[in-house]
Amino acid sequence: MKMKLKDYNLLLLIILIFSFMGCSEREKPSNTIISSPSKNILVEFQLKQDGTPCYMVKHEGKIVIDTSSMGFEFQKQTALIKGFNVIGNDMKSHNETWEMPWGEQRKVFNCYNELIVNLREIETPNRMLNIYFRAYDDGMAFRYEFLKQEGLDEVIITDENTQFNLTGDHTCWWIPGDWDLYEHLYNTTKFTGIDAISKRNHPNLNATYIPENAVNTPVTMKTDEGLYLSFHEAGLIDYSGMTLKVDKDKLLMQSELVGSDITGYKVKRTLPFKTPWRTIQIVNKTGDLIESNLIVNLNEPNKIGNVSWFTPMKYMGIWWEMHLGISTWDIGATQDMTTFIKKKSSSSKHGATTENAKKYIDFASKNNIKGLLVEGWNTGWEHWIGFEDREGVFDFITPYPDYDLKEVVRYGREKGVEIIMHHETSSAPRTYEAQMDTAYSLMNSLGIRSVKSGYVGKIIPKGEYHHGQWMVNHYNNAVIKAAFYQVAVNAHEPIKATGLRRTYPNMISREGLRGQEFNAWATDGGNPPEHLSIVAFTRMLAGPVDFTPGVFNIKLSPYKKNNQINTTLAHQLALYVVIYSPIQMACDLVENYINQPSFQFIRDVGVDWEQTKVINGEIGDFVTIARQERETGNWFVGSITDEEQRSVTIDFRFLEDNKKYKGIIYKDGQDAHWNDNPTSIDIKETIIDNTIIKTFVLAPGGGLAISLKLKN
Repeated sequence: MKMKLKDYNLLLLIILIFSFMGCSEREKPSNTIISSPSKNILVEFQLKQDGTPCYMVKHEGKIVIDTSSMGFEFQKQTALIKGFNVIGNDMKSHNETWEMPWGEQRKVFNCYNELIVNLREIETPNRMLNIYFRAYDDGMAFRYEFLKQEGLDEVIITDENTQFNLTGDHTCWWIPGDWDLYEHLYNTTKFTGIDAISKRNHPNLNATYIPENAVNTPVTMKTDEGLYLSFHEAGLIDYSGMTLKVDKDKLLMQSELVGSDITGYKVKRTLPFKTPWRTIQIVNKTGDLIESNLIVNLNEPNKIGNVSWFTPMKYMGIWWEMHLGISTWDIGATQDMTTFIKKKSSSSKHGATTENAKKYIDFASKNNIKGLLVEGWNTGWEHWIGFEDREGVFDFITPYPDYDLKEVVRYGREKGVEIIMHHETSSAPRTYEAQMDTAYSLMNSLGIRSVKSGYVGKIIPKGEYHHGQWMVNHYNNAVIKAAFYQVAVNAHEPIKATGLRRTYPNMISREGLRGQEFNAWATDGGNPPEHLSIVAFTRMLAGPVDFTPGVFNIKLSPYKKNNQINTTLAHQLALYVVIYSPIQMACDLVENYINQPSFQFIRDVGVDWEQTKVINGEIGDFVTIARQERETGNWFVGSITDEEQRSVTIDFRFLEDNKKYKGIIYKDGQDAHWNDNPTSIDIKETIIDNTIIKTFVLAPGGGLAISLKLKN
């Protein structure tokens, strides 16, 4: 019997309807693509056949991050890795300009395209997960959102399995994935040459734990094609810090969160919540890494309001003399900083005395330096012998008998110098938290607006680590509480910077790297000449660095015959521009600055910037940066090199048109050398405008510093 045409069409329609009804949810389209505003960066999200979420990143049409999986493992729940379906997505664009209250520049442009992918498990219990992707012209970022749903109030994360699938054996600048500190020298190797395990048991590190072959972030890479990548995270709140586990065979990195031996997990959170951003900066030029605002832009806007009570400044300190062994933090003991062992001594000299503080204040007042840090002022240091029993040791409000806190503050105010408080917690955060309100209240009552906090040693209780969730919360909560008392925080031995200074701009600076003090007491030769030409493209990408530059007595004579600073004097001056912080220390002894013509640069150099320009550079070799001071319009230039002599050409086109500047050039002397003749320096005055191009020779381990003041 022949079928009529209309019956055939009806049958076909029924077949099609049942075909669609029979399709599994996983067979629905799941590929989603988003590009950056200029379309140079493309991010593609997709589900694998088994429902595993993954992403891929292209730059100018070439894959830079190949297909990389995403997922989580939990306590008391099955893993959230596969079996997903895309149930929706949303795209939007964002374009704003916001203003930093202080920073590398005043105006910050924040322009990106965003994709939100909504996922749901196909099988029971049908858990839901959103993934946010943002594409910028200089990189991309993504994070996860856990949604509150029936029968699921919290998650206990044992592993976050975020992958970064590299496309080659890139050159890498890395430090090991240490759960306790970042004070390692940077290594330069191919990706397959990363060996974090070999960095265990460093003789000069008092708290370190490297459980596996992983790297800390930021970790920066260069491809064979000359593309630069830097991996980090942004907005680290109520979560563990992320290290990146290395799989050399697969050229793969995978997130490895810092854990806790006490709880046995990595993160515990009540739903709903969003994780920190996982970030990849992707640029063609090294300078674009430094000029990028991707990390800070990924954070929420200012939550604490006006912070005009904090003023960026240069400062001195009763600090370097302790590292040189001239004085001590406590009364009646000496400490060997190479072994962290104290010995009782009848001949030791306490550094934090009223008399000594006034000496520093007098010098600072005469030399355009607005702050003085005083370490060792408070009781408790005399009990800090070794690093085991530190709970309840420090008192953060009671000074030693030879230090009149109120008198020093009064004298400093009379001379125009603000005292910077010092709180060494000795990694006993519960002791600090118990006194925090009282300590900050004391500061507020005295008009002290900033504190340097320290976290030396293993965390108490044993089994927690500096970079785990418990300590991340401690660091952040300390900053939030400090804001209530109008106190700004400069944390040492900290959790890494992740751009939260936008949200809490009283988070002014932090250490989080191998600092200047290693040159004074480390037994491995100190920081090599290349150190800070790597730091500028790695650690500094995370945020401000309190490195404490400005040593003029390069050989540390007569105090440390086996140690020295491995740079020239001009290199030390250049660091005030190259390494950014809104507080910059002139760290040397007062007597080493007196009658030194080079000290004029420290008097003049700014600390708060209208704009920043990276002139040139190559990671680990050299870098040249120019910054324009807010309010005055003056410019300052800093250039540093590694152990190699090199010529650096500066095109002054960044200066304003039709304006002339009085330039003072501080450059290495013709015979300068970081080891053989480090203090050789030439100082010359000249007139410079934006038509001038000059080439300068930097000595081995050398530098160049230029101040450019507008002529009337």
